[in-house]
Amino acid sequence: MRERLSGNEAAAIAMKQINPDVVAAFPITPSTEIPQYFSTFVSNGTVDTEFVAVESEHSAMSACIGAQAAGGRAMTATSANGLSLMWEMIYIASSLRLPIVMSLVNRAVSGPLNIHNDHSDAMGVRDSGWIQLFSENNQEAYDNLVMAHRIAEHKSVLLPLMVCQDGFITSHSIENIELIEDEKVKQFVGLYQPEHYLLNNKEPIAIGPLDLQSYLFEHKTQQAIAMQNAKKVILDVANDFEKMTGRKYGFFEEYKMEDAEIVIVCMNSTAGTAKFTADQLRSQGVKAGVLKVRVYRPFPAEEIANALKKAKAIAVLDKADSLNAAGGALFEDVTSGMFVSQVQVPTINYVYGIGGRDTTSKDLESVYQDLMEIVKTGEIGNPYRYLGVRGWK
Repeated sequence: MRERLSGNEAAAIAMKQINPDVVAAFPITPSTEIPQYFSTFVSNGTVDTEFVAVESEHSAMSACIGAQAAGGRAMTATSANGLSLMWEMIYIASSLRLPIVMSLVNRAVSGPLNIHNDHSDAMGVRDSGWIQLFSENNQEAYDNLVMAHRIAEHKSVLLPLMVCQDGFITSHSIENIELIEDEKVKQFVGLYQPEHYLLNNKEPIAIGPLDLQSYLFEHKTQQAIAMQNAKKVILDVANDFEKMTGRKYGFFEEYKMEDAEIVIVCMNSTAGTAKFTADQLRSQGVKAGVLKVRVYRPFPAEEIANALKKAKAIAVLDKADSLNAAGGALFEDVTSGMFVSQVQVPTINYVYGIGGRDTTSKDLESVYQDLMEIVKTGEIGNPYRYLGVRGWK
């Protein structure tokens, strides 16, 4: 079914088709529309979900944890400061191995107050034990949500999962989108059948017990193993999704990478601008390519290193500043993966788009020009750079 929808509408429709047992949410820009749209499906009887209007985002995640622990399938949506208010419960959800699915509409975390897009919210919880899928456009946001429960609920994974999309850029922009028939989504997602849950009167269990020195390390290691297991599951689910829809997804997308000499690595909506810029340069005979990361946690370090090994110069774009004087999170992960895989390609980092600062094709063309200069001279200079910020040299 072909429709014209915003990213938020697409996310809400995916949730409608999944028909979870519980949705608990608190409004925050720019994710507010997702529970708002979904609440109409509840009120008109399209879904039989229990919608819980809570008093804060901390309560939203707490309610999802309670519902999932009881044996239900729970979903929520939030952005930026809302995710920050969930902080304590984000870690508890993953440590309890509860496969909650969240739509995270990426927005700058205050302060100062800013309601526009960057990735500081997702980067703040990147190592909390949640699987993270990023979405270039509305179609990917919808498709990732349809795949999410199959990944998170797999017996070898059992980890919560967040689907990220860029606030306003995709969440409020209307695009053409191919929807899957309701019945096909229902069959694809399947029923949630937990092995251990609170409402199972045949197996009394405790949730959230004290876990001191004797066991916590082992339990954290189990989470790490589950994250490693998620890599295979993500690809298996994507393969089944491709059979159903014809749309192919992997850990990342390689755009004109076959012979690329200069490459931009990025996530979410920036990939569209980068592809356009690469096309423009290709028409001038420049071998430009783009590697768009879709799966950020678990991070496909070896696979990305292998995809980049033939390049002559690489720029990794971070839409969040780690404030560590050593580059952004994506840059650190990419370069670490390259180092471990013994891939030696000159690589620089650009922090960009903070607080919704517009990033144009001219900006990205300047990045490619910098890469061409590195290829020509062999000199990297300062690897930690800012793109589009006034006064930086």
